[in-house]
Amino acid sequence: MKIEIWSDIACPFCYIGKQNLERALDGLPHKDEIIIEYKSFELDPGASSYDGTSFVEKLTPKFGGREQAKEFLSHLTQQAKNVGLSFQLDSLKPTNTLDAHRLLKWAKTNGKETTLNEKLLIAHFTESRDVGDYDTLADIAEAVGLNRKEALGVLKNKDLLYKDQVRKDQDEARRVGISGVPFFIFNQKYAVSGAQPTESFSQVLEKVWEEEHPAAKFEILSDETSSEGLCTDEGCAIPPKKS
Repeated sequence: MKIEIWSDIACPFCYIGKQNLERALDGLPHKDEIIIEYKSFELDPGASSYDGTSFVEKLTPKFGGREQAKEFLSHLTQQAKNVGLSFQLDSLKPTNTLDAHRLLKWAKTNGKETTLNEKLLIAHFTESRDVGDYDTLADIAEAVGLNRKEALGVLKNKDLLYKDQVRKDQDEARRVGISGVPFFIFNQKYAVSGAQPTESFSQVLEKVWEEEHPAAKFEILSDETSSEGLCTDEGCAIPPKKS
């Protein structure tokens, strides 16, 4: 079985959804026969580097007020806690994630994509590190066994190495109609949108495993992701393009 996951380092529900999927996989007898491939998705391609603005300040205009934004973050922190994650959203450093995605593509060539993805999520949501900073990214790469000097070389490359692979993932997402993350496609047949409960992932995994002949098109089993450029209880979405 192959699971393709579109996600962004800046998406809190991508981390929650990933956690729930992994819990479901732990209960699967054939876990070792499953291949997971991460696909790049930028919630805000135009985001600036971290400039000292807090997460709540970034969200305030979208939620119509600071108190509403704080209430959302409190709810989100509790959701993360419910699945065993510790979010420190008051000190989170919002930033552009293109370079983190480029680094993940490089890590994939070294067999470290999955490990690096986890460490980047921890760094961003739990450790309040700036995952848009080159030195920070290189330190995280080194911590998972990658060469720090090579990591910096990739990040500082004037031609933005691996950017084309990031864009390829994003183009693919547009072709199949993905407008929000997390988004999971199982064997190119079934798809799950949003940070669904572990039980939902378990049901899909069991169904896909029993299928002998995957169809060419996939069926949306769950699609609750907002399309308003906000994070909801289940995922994050980019706003639709204005005509």
